[in-house]
Amino acid sequence: MRNRYLDLLRFLAILRVVTYHVTGYATLTLVFPAMAVMFALAGSLMAASLDRSGVSAVGRRLRRLLPSLWVAAAVFVPAMLLTGLAFEPKVLLWLFPISDPPANYWGGLALSPIWYLRDYLWFVLASPVALWLFRRAPLPTLVAPYALLAAIEFGILLNPPTVLREFGLYFGAWLLGFAHHDGLLRRMRNRVLLPVAGVLGTAGLAWIVTHPGPRGYDINDIPLGNALWATAFILVAIGRAPTGAAWIDRFPVFGRAVTVVNRRALTVYLWHMPFVVALTPLVGLVGWSPRDPVGLWLRVGLVFVLVGVVTLLVGWVEDVAARRTPELVPGRPRRTVPARAADAPASPAPAGAAGRLVGAGARVPAPRRAPGPTPGRSDGPPADADAPRDRAAGSSAGRAAGSSGVRAAN
Repeated sequence: MRNRYLDLLRFLAILRVVTYHVTGYATLTLVFPAMAVMFALAGSLMAASLDRSGVSAVGRRLRRLLPSLWVAAAVFVPAMLLTGLAFEPKVLLWLFPISDPPANYWGGLALSPIWYLRDYLWFVLASPVALWLFRRAPLPTLVAPYALLAAIEFGILLNPPTVLREFGLYFGAWLLGFAHHDGLLRRMRNRVLLPVAGVLGTAGLAWIVTHPGPRGYDINDIPLGNALWATAFILVAIGRAPTGAAWIDRFPVFGRAVTVVNRRALTVYLWHMPFVVALTPLVGLVGWSPRDPVGLWLRVGLVFVLVGVVTLLVGWVEDVAARRTPELVPGRPRRTVPARAADAPASPAPAGAAGRLVGAGARVPAPRRAPGPTPGRSDGPPADADAPRDRAAGSSAGRAAGSSGVRAAN
């Protein structure tokens, strides 16, 4: 059963990420820890895929993940090669980013969101074993990423590789997605879940306040505070998720927007940062300061418009990757074909007359069918095999990306 509330969470997370990258407002990272929420939703979907398809779900996930990246790489990698990027074997990482692919001076910033796909790739590959462990020892498996992150932050584990740091930071959210899919969060009583969320949230905020980063209280610069605060947020926002949010589709325009962003989330995420980078220098050209409110929110609007144009042009690749019928704008309501007037008689023929007609070889009209929905046709949004599901209901830039790229904070 499709859970539109979880669709709404992903919709808000994507909008928050784009707005943050344009404005740089650190408060947005506290109000809505979007990246952790996105990893939690992805973890829930991955667990559902593994239950349906077994280990072959890994290949299906990669098939859905990589084509959109290849489209972006087909545009930006040649441009970077023409503007200073050395052609070397590591360039092939743009096809399968198990590690940070190389970028030149401008590409490192414009393509900085690639770190999310890198982490997503690692987590997908680890999921078959992780889900097996989680279902046999849920609490130790869930605690492990946080213990790893604490060991890194307190200097017990020195100079850790990137993969370990990212598992410590975000894999806990992915595992919370497992817990959501298995119904563990829903089965937790409020007297347990809410105090745990309160303790973790308080500890996270305390760490954030006492360990500010170079951008103040931006949690992207404070990994341990980020993990604790995001975990508390997920426990409440997803652990107490309603079984649905039918009210979303009572507003057709809003419901369609939620559907479009969910079906095009990867395209929006990959393409928004190049427009942020391209539009930033224009601020000075028109005489606005970088923090001028008018110029700032004009840039926000322009970025969304430009991302919308690119989504129309290449977003259908996500449909092809998911083996859906390609659409320029997803979520178009299905039309119900009305019965033709000629198919139903104006009034039933008298019994005697009907017998005479049959005897003469004429066809007796079928009785009028009671009104109701057309069989096989849904009045709601079309089913999406990878839409967030509720098991209980039926089942801006600045972190380094390798030696040559820059990772965007989210």
